[in-house]
Amino acid sequence: MADAAFKDVPEIFEVELGESLTARTECLSTFRELGPPDLVHVVKSTGRSGQRDIGSYHYVSGVDASSSASLAAYINSLTYALEDDSGWFSKGTGWKVRNGCYCCFNAFSRVDVRVDVKIPGGVNAYVIDLRGERHEASPEIWLETYLSALLRAILYSDDPNYWLDAYRKLDPITAPEGELRFLKAAEALFMKGWQVGSDPEIQVATVVSNHLTNAIMKYFGDSGRYQHAANLFEKLVGREPEVSSLLAKSYIGMNEEVKAVQIMAAAMKQTPQSYTLLHVQCDFLRSKGNFEWALKLARQAVNCAPSEFVTWEKLTDIYIDLGEYESALLTLNSCPMFTYNGRDAHRNLPASRIHLPPKGPIVDILPERTKTEEDEADPALVRLPAPGLRGTWARAYALLTRLVSKIGWDELLKTRSAVFVMEEEYRMQKQHSDIRVASPSSPNGTTSETVIHEDGSVSKSASKGDTLGESSTLADDNASTRGVRSTTPAHSNRNSEVEVDNSTNGLPTIRISTESNRERAVKSQVEDDEKAEVNGKLEEPAGAAAIDGLEKPVQAGVQDAETSQSSQEAFSFSNKRLCERWLDNLFMVLYEDLRVWTIFRAEVAHFKTQHVAYRKTGMEWEILGDLGIRLQHKEEAKEAYQRCLDSNRYSLKPWMKLLDVYAEEGDIQRTLQVAIRVAAYSFSEYAEQAVRFFTCSDGLCSVLIYVDASTHHKSPDASSSSVRYMDTRRFRIPC
Repeated sequence: MADAAFKDVPEIFEVELGESLTARTECLSTFRELGPPDLVHVVKSTGRSGQRDIGSYHYVSGVDASSSASLAAYINSLTYALEDDSGWFSKGTGWKVRNGCYCCFNAFSRVDVRVDVKIPGGVNAYVIDLRGERHEASPEIWLETYLSALLRAILYSDDPNYWLDAYRKLDPITAPEGELRFLKAAEALFMKGWQVGSDPEIQVATVVSNHLTNAIMKYFGDSGRYQHAANLFEKLVGREPEVSSLLAKSYIGMNEEVKAVQIMAAAMKQTPQSYTLLHVQCDFLRSKGNFEWALKLARQAVNCAPSEFVTWEKLTDIYIDLGEYESALLTLNSCPMFTYNGRDAHRNLPASRIHLPPKGPIVDILPERTKTEEDEADPALVRLPAPGLRGTWARAYALLTRLVSKIGWDELLKTRSAVFVMEEEYRMQKQHSDIRVASPSSPNGTTSETVIHEDGSVSKSASKGDTLGESSTLADDNASTRGVRSTTPAHSNRNSEVEVDNSTNGLPTIRISTESNRERAVKSQVEDDEKAEVNGKLEEPAGAAAIDGLEKPVQAGVQDAETSQSSQEAFSFSNKRLCERWLDNLFMVLYEDLRVWTIFRAEVAHFKTQHVAYRKTGMEWEILGDLGIRLQHKEEAKEAYQRCLDSNRYSLKPWMKLLDVYAEEGDIQRTLQVAIRVAAYSFSEYAEQAVRFFTCSDGLCSVLIYVDASTHHKSPDASSSSVRYMDTRRFRIPC
């Protein structure tokens, strides 16, 4: 079987012939958005009787899918990639590609376009729908398939969370003519862009918030060539006024701020309820330091799209900019969270063998791809829960870490206790309500109370203590978005634990149900925490004494009585909210990160005072670098990544992280040096669109131009000074 392998193409050999095609057909109905990368299945044969045919497959992106001829040409190119096993005196087994099938998912029409190629023979193109039935491929289907393949090639190229065995990433656009075809196809199908889905942080895909617009802005924005995107949006803004937000963003990227402001001003008259347009204005005002005006626009965006996570996220960010941390925490608590759905992928099948050939002499500068002691790490570091966060949960955690980097852990806990109802307050309120049941009613009066609004702002209001029968306004059924007021009943369609008892002299009293959902959830959470302390307690090193001052956050609604000092205070929840369970969990995740980080920094300081080298494995340094990035400690994270490179460990991540760090710092020389390594790693992982090596008088600068997002296609002129226009802050490397 070794003789049947391709020379430089990765592939997975099947156990049963054709099982990959069958599995793809069965999984078509599970593809939700862009679909998985293209599947290429080939059958190899020696032509001898008694010799069993062999089936293999691999994944690929970046192949021109505009016609059956281009897909058939790719399969035909594989016939020249077989190993030549002929010897001096005898001919080898002579494995040849007998036939092949190229599968490309059409994300617009939700069908799978397939091209069967027989060698020698003909080409047969057809469409498989979600029910497995065959249809004829029309020109419209081919246009949609071409654009779908391009979107996958652009968006999947550098997604660190999307990984497949035997996945080739080719350059989707190799010439300026291909770029023009991309723009024409995007213009023709722009109004259908919402059909391909959007990022997991967007609940409802729209004309301007979808994978198509993301791919356009990524392709042209990462290289700083916004003028091509602006030309496209200029043609579309007449058909859809909401495109003005993308047009204004493109002009801002081109440093045409005056024109961008004029476009936004005119668009606001046509689409005043567009939250994407409001967000573009928010970002522009924040870049100018005008946070007060940006706050008003962010509040308006929340009113326009209250069910979208990104609107609440933007408002939280601006509150942090303004230093209004209580409002920021309240707004974060109000964020709607969505279930994370990852990118579409194929079903994993058992393979008889996986063939991953080396990619030429360029990989000689890389470490060996073998597992060594440098790939081992302390279980305390491996078990950190934060790296597993995805989608809205990861974005919300990023806001929480930004908060703690601004005010510190102790102040964050104080702010949390000030705005959220804690467990001890529940217990005291329960005792107080029992006393009120037996006590005579108090006369009605006018009281001044604090009201927390939906956008996180706080205001004072006067209210009369009406009875339940006289009250005309009911409290909101979601206690996480409005304060729980003792003067109004709290109704909930989620079996809320806060109920109103109207039996005592007509006055409403708060009664806590002993079998409420929250108490059951709290009880289960306490049991889980106790199990975690018994089964998964982190082994603390010598510097663990440094975390004595790091207070562990008690869960909202699980605070111990020993920590409460408010036994003599009035029991009113009018200025507090119930903390969402997911935010409580994020506080515990943050505590684990801070605990491990504090131990690590204490150990480093201890070893420095003792003049002893502090040693960690390459994997541990990489995890600590990721931890520093999450907690906004960039200098310490950079040091950890640099220490990771000292180990002989095969890993792309530290190079990618250092590339971003050096580019942000404006260190051109180190950025170029790291870019070479990133390109070598990408090439070894069959990402062939990442490498463009040329020589010119600018030296390595030409490598930077051609590595960057595959956007510069002309050979560089030796006298060209185009490198002067490269903005390192926008520098990205596809992997």
